[in-house]
Amino acid sequence: MTDPLCLTRALVDRLPPRTDERGPVKLHQPEPGYHERMAEAILAQSDGSGPLWIFAAGSLIWNPRFEVAERRAAHVRGWQRSFCISDQRFRGSPSAPGLMMSLDRGGACTGMVLRMAPDDLSAALVALLETEPPLPPVWVEAETVDGPVRAIVFAIERSWPLYVPEPEPEALADILASAVGHVGTMAEYLLNTVTELDRAGVHDAHLWHLQALVAARLAQLPPSDGG
Repeated sequence: MTDPLCLTRALVDRLPPRTDERGPVKLHQPEPGYHERMAEAILAQSDGSGPLWIFAAGSLIWNPRFEVAERRAAHVRGWQRSFCISDQRFRGSPSAPGLMMSLDRGGACTGMVLRMAPDDLSAALVALLETEPPLPPVWVEAETVDGPVRAIVFAIERSWPLYVPEPEPEALADILASAVGHVGTMAEYLLNTVTELDRAGVHDAHLWHLQALVAARLAQLPPSDGG
């Protein structure tokens, strides 16, 4: 039986919801037409007229940014969740930096596969690519209870400028319990992820350990005015 979640909305709300402080843009924008060419290449590599599946490990689970026709719990090998993208602009800032989640090489990961609605697939894929780091997606075989599906996954490259190795759990929990950006907090990001995984019956021992550590840190803060 999965241990109940310790991290709650009330604990997350003890942090400031957001800040106007933003760090510098550290990446150059891709050249014009990059996302359209990437979408064309992905569709050319897909199974022709078959469905396009996206493997979601973090925020895509609860904020897919495209119309989802079907979703399934899924497991992939060779990739693992990792808080490994330095963030000082979205859910972090220069004074309270964060670490966003991606998939890094090694291990395995259980998440969700999301099938894109077939209507205007190319435009939907371009719109999704524009919200992700400008790195070519990786094709994986995701195992589901209804059989394997071929899916793309947005994974990290260790040579990418914003990549950092994930810290040890205690140090990572310190970051996740304090990072605030103009979009929101890392604690909310973690809460949304574990809540949706829990709802889908997916238990990630590492994330469950992290959420308990983050909850303990937030419990030391004064309650928000709302209680």
